[in-house]
Amino acid sequence: MKRKLLTCVSAAALLLACTGGGLAQGIEKAVGGYSFGDAAKENGATKDFHSKDGKLTFAIVTHTAGNGFFDPVYVGATVAANLIGANILLLGSESPTDDPARELEILNQIIQDPSIDGIIMTTPQAGAYDDIVRTAEKNGIPIATTNSYDPGILNRNGISHTGQDASAAAIAGEALVACLADKKVEGGSIVLPNDTAMGNIEVNNRVTAAYNAIVKSLTAAGKLDKFKVDAGSEGVGVTADMNDPVNSIVSLFESRGDVVGAFAANNVFTPALAKAVAQTGMTGKICAYGFDLGPAQQEALASGDLTGALGQQPFLQGFWPVMQLWLQIDRGISAANLDTRAQLVTKDTVGSVGKRFEN
Repeated sequence: MKRKLLTCVSAAALLLACTGGGLAQGIEKAVGGYSFGDAAKENGATKDFHSKDGKLTFAIVTHTAGNGFFDPVYVGATVAANLIGANILLLGSESPTDDPARELEILNQIIQDPSIDGIIMTTPQAGAYDDIVRTAEKNGIPIATTNSYDPGILNRNGISHTGQDASAAAIAGEALVACLADKKVEGGSIVLPNDTAMGNIEVNNRVTAAYNAIVKSLTAAGKLDKFKVDAGSEGVGVTADMNDPVNSIVSLFESRGDVVGAFAANNVFTPALAKAVAQTGMTGKICAYGFDLGPAQQEALASGDLTGALGQQPFLQGFWPVMQLWLQIDRGISAANLDTRAQLVTKDTVGSVGKRFEN
C-alpha cells in the first residue's frame, strides 16, 4: 500500500493537525478538558487587585526624564497599558542627567498611594532600592525593574527585569576595532571616558565590557601592543566630569594627542563625545562609538561625528514590564526577565531608526 508523505510548512500547522485531505479543524480544548477561549480571559478579580477601584493603575518611574532617552520607554508602557485596559502614570526625574536621588523621592511618594497597583522602576544606583521593595511587599504592590539593573536588590530573583545586559557593550568594542582596521589605523590611543560619581553600576559595567572586547579583538588581530587602550585603573572609564562632559573629553583628546578611537557608555557622554569629535576636527578621522539612540545621537550619526551607537530597544523596556505586572497579577507569573540586547546603528542605518517612536 502506498503511503502519502505529508509536510506541514505553514505556521498554522503548529496548531492544526496535518491530514491527507488538508488542515483539520483547530484545537478548541486543552488536554485537561478546558476551553482555550475561557482560559484566555482575564480573571474577574484582576481589575480589583489591591486598589479595588475597578481598574489597574501602574506607575513607571525613571532616573532621568529630561533628555529624551526614556520617551520611547514611556510610549511602550502606554501601548501595553492600553492593550490591557490599565492606567499608566509616567514619572521620572526632570533632570537631563542621571538623578537617582530624585527618582527615589518620587518612589517614596507613590509607594504610599492607595490607587497604585504596581510599580516599574529603574535601578541605576545599586543598593538604594531595598526599602522601596520592602514597603511594596508590605503594601501588597508588585514591582518590576527596567533599564538599569541592580543585581543585589532585595528579592532579586522574585522581581522581573527588562533591560539590556551590560555585556552587550562588547558589540561596540568589536565594531570599534573593525572600524580601525577598515581605516588601516596601525596604532594610537583608544579612550573610554566615564564618571563613576554617577553611581550607575550598569554604565560602569558597559565600559568594562567594551574595554574587554577591544582588548580581545586587538589581541586576536595581533595588534594590542600597537595601541594604548585606556578605561582607567579599574576598567570602568577614564575620569571625566558629567557636569562638563564635552570639555572633559576635549581635554582628554588634547592631552593624549594620538586618539584614534573612543567609546562612551551612556546618554550623557555619548552626545558629548560627538560634540568633542566635531570641535576638535576629528570627524571621520577617529572611530567614535556610543550608547543609546536619542535625537542627539541620531544627528551625530547622520553627520559622521559618531561612527556608531548602540540602541537598547527602549520601547520594550516600557512595554514588557507593564505586561509582566499584569501577568503577575492575573496569571501568577513572576520574574520573567527580558534581555533587550543591542542594535548597532551607523550612518548607513540611522535613517530607519526612530520610526514609530522606537529610538
